[in-house]
Amino acid sequence: MAAVSCARLLSPGSGPGLRLGARLLPALSRVSLVRRHRLGPADDELYQRTTVTLLQKEAAGGAVIYSYSPRGFNISGNTVLGPCAVLPPAVLQWNVGHHTDITVESLSLFYLLEPRIEILVLGTGARTERLDPSVLDFLKKKGIAVEVQDTPNACATFNFLSSERRLAAAGLIPPPAAE
Repeated sequence: MAAVSCARLLSPGSGPGLRLGARLLPALSRVSLVRRHRLGPADDELYQRTTVTLLQKEAAGGAVIYSYSPRGFNISGNTVLGPCAVLPPAVLQWNVGHHTDITVESLSLFYLLEPRIEILVLGTGARTERLDPSVLDFLKKKGIAVEVQDTPNACATFNFLSSERRLAAAGLIPPPAAE
């Protein structure tokens, strides 16, 4: 019933506009049902284009340690002889020969990096060796977690952390030749 009365109140008239009963409503006759102007980029900030500028392209992946031997390592297809430091942007020779050579000074390149690494994986050769507790405490104070393992497991741990895109670094001493 209400729909019938609305239809009777607002019915198209013979002239321009709509009739409300017997009266013509000129204000309603000027309302256009089609928008004559489309909003453009300058009309509203919501319609403006967004641009993104890359400051530095992210590498497809980090370094991957493919293999190790008593002579060194194969890291991302490059042969590295002797002990090495695997950092997020590079692979460097590391001037240690034995786990007793790992000191605060020999680890300085790991805690001076920016952005700061989350975890440092140390491979101490064929066996997991104990490091000086003061060295581990120093790195803990710098906010770097340390994982000390034998070199084969350290390589696997570093690869796993890198695959998770963690900010990890490794200090690796090649295991001696098996006799």
